[in-house]
Amino acid sequence: MKAAAFSVFGPPEVLRLTELEVPQAGLGEVRVRVKTAGVLPFDCRVRGGWTPPGLTLRFPEIPGNEFAGTIDQLGEGVEGFSVGDEVLGFTTLKCYAEYMTVSADQVVLKPEDMPWEVAGGFSGNGQGAHLALKALGVGEGDTVLIHGAAGGLGTFAVQLAKAWGAKTVIGTASESNHEYLRSLGAIPVCYGAGLADRVRAIAPAGVDAALDAAGPEALRASVELVKDKSRIRTMVSFELAAELGIPPVSGTRTAGRLAELVRLYAQGQLRIHIRRAYPLRQAADAHREVESGHGRGKVVLKID
Repeated sequence: MKAAAFSVFGPPEVLRLTELEVPQAGLGEVRVRVKTAGVLPFDCRVRGGWTPPGLTLRFPEIPGNEFAGTIDQLGEGVEGFSVGDEVLGFTTLKCYAEYMTVSADQVVLKPEDMPWEVAGGFSGNGQGAHLALKALGVGEGDTVLIHGAAGGLGTFAVQLAKAWGAKTVIGTASESNHEYLRSLGAIPVCYGAGLADRVRAIAPAGVDAALDAAGPEALRASVELVKDKSRIRTMVSFELAAELGIPPVSGTRTAGRLAELVRLYAQGQLRIHIRRAYPLRQAADAHREVESGHGRGKVVLKID
């Protein structure tokens, strides 16, 4: 099979199209013929030399931790799925490939009307936003501030906050993405000096919870605006969060969490913008785009 893999750590160009053996489904696993795989900052960190806790990387290593495709082999003991089922799911590595194996409890059925590009880029940012907003206790009547609101995770976070009853969602983004945020139900504000004052003008009664997916400036503004630090989280500025006494996001991805997100999608409460879909052979270009930190929505790989 073909896979986008790397045999040394380094910049995006270490990702090469590689021929590897097709894996076989083991006990409790399904094998998926992958159609699309999402590209996340997590993948770029692994390619650059970071090893996720509890894992050992072996070259050639295949990045990617969210995917969609068709089940083409069932391992022993798998129930509830059949060969030919269209699914989406999550794992930690191995998704940038024509075939992959994954535990059957890490996939859910894909809605018929969900495009493959959306399905492949759905699980990672979707579950990340779900974990963070649950930790923040977002619910009825809240005023919620989402930094980096036009990005892959921010897009999910804005819509989840609205679906869970938030009264006001304020989203920081570059001005070119403001109309997009309005279409998601958020009130947009610009980054930069005076951010906290601009948010206060929109929410004079205060901000109940804040999620940072933008960086240190956004996290510091959140501390100014939210009285209770237990209702602030960051997905990017971990060292600064520790200094400021901001709790980390904890929890794990689960099929149940993903199934809830899929239900919200089917009900029309979640929609995902695909910024660009690259062919597998251009995985390095996809990484460059994600690492640029610019643009709205998701970047995915198409694996035909």
